[in-house]
Amino acid sequence: MGGIATREAYGKALVELGQENPKIVVLDADLSKSTKTSDFAKAFPERFFNMGIAEQNLMGVAAGLSTVGKIPFASTFAVFAAGRAFEIIRNSICYPKLNVKIAATHAGLTVGEDGASHQAIEDLALMRVLPNMQVFVPADAAQTRAIVKKAAEIEGPVYIRLGRSGVPEVFSPDIRFEPGRGTVLKEGKDVTIVALGIMTAKALEAAKMLEAEGIAARVVDMASLKPIDRELLVESARLTGAMVTAEEHSVIGGLGSAVAEVLSEEYPVPVVKVGVNDVFGESGTPQALLEKYGLTAGDIVAAVQKALTLKR
Repeated sequence: MGGIATREAYGKALVELGQENPKIVVLDADLSKSTKTSDFAKAFPERFFNMGIAEQNLMGVAAGLSTVGKIPFASTFAVFAAGRAFEIIRNSICYPKLNVKIAATHAGLTVGEDGASHQAIEDLALMRVLPNMQVFVPADAAQTRAIVKKAAEIEGPVYIRLGRSGVPEVFSPDIRFEPGRGTVLKEGKDVTIVALGIMTAKALEAAKMLEAEGIAARVVDMASLKPIDRELLVESARLTGAMVTAEEHSVIGGLGSAVAEVLSEEYPVPVVKVGVNDVFGESGTPQALLEKYGLTAGDIVAAVQKALTLKR
């Protein structure tokens, strides 16, 4: 895939946070080498807690630590964080609105060879539906650092979705992140492509391909899935009249659903979704899986062409 993985950037950002704020504590479910919380464990062993393969307990202990003034970052793979520990997150973190940050790595198809059992393609839907939960999905290393730093400042539950594979650089190192705000990365008048995570770079690639066909695509990064930037979505719909969403997640309940919900209420235009089409993944290399399941720049181009047909 190329570039730095967002999980690696997360590990480095945690160490920076630990140096700045003694209230930061980190918990992991026996996966610290993979989630990169091992960086924090080496720097601050007295503030790192390996909870073992016990994800529900991981979330419960994080909730408890938050009640005594700590700012816990609880880390494990996304399929275990959002899936196995869902009820604890719901009732022990979101319901009392406790100050817990959940950093879920190895999300989406690009977990690769680990296969369907480890490829979380429903985690955004699960976390987005929970009251009090904010959901962020960084596109690259720089945005990951900005999101992790901002999450530590927010009072309340946060879910940060991170990936296993390296991703291209999209943002400058000094990027600022604000919850509820999207970022226009490229202007265009014919169609808007809204993307997050690894699909943001692919949206920019698709926009270049579309330029060769005389189509001007506006590209919006929506790292803040919840709260979502309703104002920017409506502005983009008015400007271009058609939308395409791109996510490494099921087309049910994630970014595509969130965009469609906003626009159906405020400014209806065609919305075509690029994502995993209600199927499980399988074992394979990240690139092969993205190609098989329709998550490439070429697939975004095809979706744009469909959206433009619907627009007409």
